Amino acid sequence: MTQPIHPVGGATFDLAAVEREMRREDAYQREGHTARTLVREPDLRIVLIVMKAGARMAEHRASETVSVHALSGHVRLRLPDKTVELPFGRLLVLEKGLRHDVEAIEESAFLLTLGWKSP
Repeated sequence: MTQPIHPVGGATFDLAAVEREMRREDAYQREGHTARTLVREPDLRIVLIVMKAGARMAEHRASETVSVHALSGHVRLRLPDKTVELPFGRLLVLEKGLRHDVEAIEESAFLLTLGWKSP
């Protein structure tokens, strides 16, 4: 498993290759989804999440302001006041503390980016 990196001087990722690797992991096969933190900084976290069709992530709150960028497939997020369809190529931004759950309508991958103010 690749360790999260600190992108001093820049960093690049082959997201398609990482996604393929993650789909072979035991957690993905067992739970229907898995996540890998690609970048971990004091003010930024970037996480790749892959989900099998029909898999769900139970309701939770965004710990910080986040963006969800659908890289493949189609996911659905249920918010308190609406449902958001996020097919391939779409981007959603959620404010800090917003409750939501996630369902993969088809086999999917998305990039979760969390940002916050440094102490």
